[in-house]
Amino acid sequence: MSENREEMDNIIGLVDEEGVEHDFELIDYFELDETAYAVLAPLDSIEDDENEGEAIILRVAKNAEGEEILENIEDDAEWEKAVNVWMEIMEEEDDGEE
Repeated sequence: MSENREEMDNIIGLVDEEGVEHDFELIDYFELDETAYAVLAPLDSIEDDENEGEAIILRVAKNAEGEEILENIEDDAEWEKAVNVWMEIMEEEDDGEE
């Protein structure tokens, strides 16, 4: 598989409330309490140094057809746990680089 194809596999298009599609790069994937989460960075923030480091966390679920979908995390407690786990993962990665 070519490098370009691998890069494209990490790009996900999400549609906002106004029906506008935005491209995101899948930068991490982790599990917490038997639930999977995806961490996405907007492509425009990756290209724009001013907004570098922005990311969103979405829950990975399955629709009625059994396909994986991404859902917003509505529960504040679940959101906080997911953010804390991802921050711990990032800290461990940073510690490993030193």
